[in-house]
Amino acid sequence: MAATTLDAEDAATMRRAARQIEFYFADSNLPYDKFMWTLHTKTPDHWVPIATVASFKRMREFMPLGNPWVARALREQSAQLEVDSAGENVRRKTEVQEPKDQFERSVYAKNFPEEDDTLQARLEAFFETYGPTNAVRMRRDKDKKFKLSVFAEFTSIDTVAAFVNADPKPSFEGTELLVMSKQDYCDMKIREKGLVGKAADNRKSLYSSGRKFDAFRDAASSKMDLDEKPGAAAAPEPTSEVFLEFMGSTIKIHKGDDGGGTVNIDDVPFVKGATMRYDGLAEGARVNFMDVKAPLKEKFGRAPFIKSTPGATFGLVGFHKALTDEEVQFVKETLPKLADTEVQWSVAGEDEEKQFQIERAQSAAKMAWEQASGIGTAAEVVAVVAGEVGRVVDEVKVGAAVVGAPSTMREQQKTPARKMHPLAKSGNAPWSQMADPTSVFVARGALPTIASVKKQKLDE
Repeated sequence: MAATTLDAEDAATMRRAARQIEFYFADSNLPYDKFMWTLHTKTPDHWVPIATVASFKRMREFMPLGNPWVARALREQSAQLEVDSAGENVRRKTEVQEPKDQFERSVYAKNFPEEDDTLQARLEAFFETYGPTNAVRMRRDKDKKFKLSVFAEFTSIDTVAAFVNADPKPSFEGTELLVMSKQDYCDMKIREKGLVGKAADNRKSLYSSGRKFDAFRDAASSKMDLDEKPGAAAAPEPTSEVFLEFMGSTIKIHKGDDGGGTVNIDDVPFVKGATMRYDGLAEGARVNFMDVKAPLKEKFGRAPFIKSTPGATFGLVGFHKALTDEEVQFVKETLPKLADTEVQWSVAGEDEEKQFQIERAQSAAKMAWEQASGIGTAAEVVAVVAGEVGRVVDEVKVGAAVVGAPSTMREQQKTPARKMHPLAKSGNAPWSQMADPTSVFVARGALPTIASVKKQKLDE
């Protein structure tokens, strides 16, 4: 009898280990986990060392049992994965497929306890009582602290309805949860921020994606960069890669659906505390952007990026770095009035600031792409640096802020700054040399010459 019980416990432990590794290889995780995807694509046959996946954090409880035990667990308990004859490698049995309706199959839940080593497993077990899940992701703030809320992805849309409409309401370990579909959560945040039009669409995209790495998105973007639209004249494009240096990080600019430049929103870094919001503007009042930019440029060395929607009683001012308490106070004291109206200044909320920084990056990317397209074949590498004007790269001084670039380096060196013309508007404000500047730099010769730009590699 004792042996039978031990066998049952062994089988249950093996099932847990196999299920965890199945999660690593699942359609819902593999193409969105940069490290796993790198392992998966490293060899043509897609074998991944068992020793590697067995060392992951969530496999910690199985480590004392050894890699041969993990190989046995996969052979006996997994229908989705296969192990090689040596028992050293594992791979999927089927091709990776892009998941459908992930957003619609996901829910938001809040009021969970503080994190400990067992919480992830307890959360997964809790959601499994309502139906099979693909993933339960604990939401974290910028400092990686658990926000006491999760996004859970069920395998069925029907399970979402059953979960959010459950009576009594779902409770976790005695605490009633705030629950809703991920769609409803997104809509709630959009309403709270008063977002409409493109801003609302961008916010929804931010929540529906929520991933820094996406193998399907990157593959589509690469294809877009290579393919020309049939039946249409090809618009001028950069002859080299274009990068945007934004808020201290370097982001690759891709060709968008409209033929212009765009960045993947998950690549845009979030710098908390770099945006201030003003409220209390009189309805119909129009803010003179130069009245804001001039004193702030003198203080900070760079003019800020301003967002002011016609008819709105509030606006946002974005800086190139996080502000100190002293700098926040400086803004409040320097600009107590806008458009002859007393306004109240505050540091923007996290969600609002994230969206604003994405909009800033997209605006800069479009202008940078157009500017780089005008440079032609003079460049091996084009580096676009937001907020830095007139730097020297490879002893070639290149033009100032957001201008139509001359077709040759010789012409560019001859072009006086006073004759430069705007390439595009900056955000929703009229263009000016004080508007969130973007500069293009050219490095001649081989790739290593770009080193003087001191690009910072994104940490994904």
